[in-house]
Amino acid sequence: MNRILVAGAGPVGLTAALALARRGFAVTVCESGDALAAESRASTFHPPTLEMLDDLGVGADLHERGLRSPTFAYRDRREGLVALLDLAVLGDDTRFPYRLQCEQSKLTPILLDHLLRYPGCRIEFGFHVAGVAEDDGVTVTSADGRGLHGDWLIGADGAHSSTRRATGVTFDGITYPERFLVASVDEELPDWLDDLASVNYVFDPVEWCVLLRTPDHWRVLLPTPAETPDEQEYGRLGSRLRGVFDPGRPWRVAHASMYRVHQRVATSFRTGRVLLAGDAAHVNNPLGGLGMNSGIHDAVAYAAAIATGDDAAIGAAATDRRRIALEYVQSVSHQNYERLRATDPDARAAHLDGLRAIAADPARARESLLRSSMITSLRPVAA
Repeated sequence: MNRILVAGAGPVGLTAALALARRGFAVTVCESGDALAAESRASTFHPPTLEMLDDLGVGADLHERGLRSPTFAYRDRREGLVALLDLAVLGDDTRFPYRLQCEQSKLTPILLDHLLRYPGCRIEFGFHVAGVAEDDGVTVTSADGRGLHGDWLIGADGAHSSTRRATGVTFDGITYPERFLVASVDEELPDWLDDLASVNYVFDPVEWCVLLRTPDHWRVLLPTPAETPDEQEYGRLGSRLRGVFDPGRPWRVAHASMYRVHQRVATSFRTGRVLLAGDAAHVNNPLGGLGMNSGIHDAVAYAAAIATGDDAAIGAAATDRRRIALEYVQSVSHQNYERLRATDPDARAAHLDGLRAIAADPARARESLLRSSMITSLRPVAA
């Protein structure tokens, strides 16, 4: 039985592992942490990702824990609802014409449970990749001296990937000037804001934001200056939330986090018998929910290619996933960022009018949703 190594037990690494296990491979997952990550992080699953996870046998479990979001909204701070897009128009394009809102930390235990049902599959916690060497396959060594050997290594160990660094692959791109501040709140925002969808992109030239629902909380994402002290930004979070809506009391904030945001793509997704996937290969801003989803798409593509036993097919999969990261994921996510924060009044007005026109025309709505849902990044779609 051929053994494949996977670095990283996040949604991307565990999806790759399960997809390989279902094809008859023995898989060892190397996770640097002592347990699966508990942070919620990404929370939107797009239709093609739901199809892939369903094909892997975990779709029903994920749906039990998530919230279906058949629509999403574009809003303006002053005007309120601008356009509501309904994914029902994709009914002939996908068996899941909606987004599913569910924190990735709810998916990873499901994936691991299914993975460990397969003979020869296991996970090594506390295994921080320190070295990668190729011989008749690939050998991975940990910081504490343990070694593992496999035919291939899929590096899905995050933006600070030790796998990527061990292969010498560079990670080119930019860092945004703002940090992103995310507050999870114990409030029912639809009680305050009319026409609120489960996912809402709110335009504003000064302080755009994103409002989205997860099974446990509403989340509010706000841009934050790059160089101010963290404690200062956390200290003014309450007043910023009251700028979204003022209930006459402080918002109930469950927790908040702040992070830098990058747009970066590895110079190569394949080095010998090492493949890079997810954040180890490409990172982008979270606007549009493309990061985790595209990483899962990487994982499924690699598993299918490895299963062919054809080296050329594996190389082609890595090349194609890098093309999609550059031409689609990076492009769409950055465009989303630029439009949310646009300051030119004429350009803003034209864009908002364009969104209204798209929402009012089912054909144009379908075309737009095929792109935003990531369907067009994966397969040709008939007009």
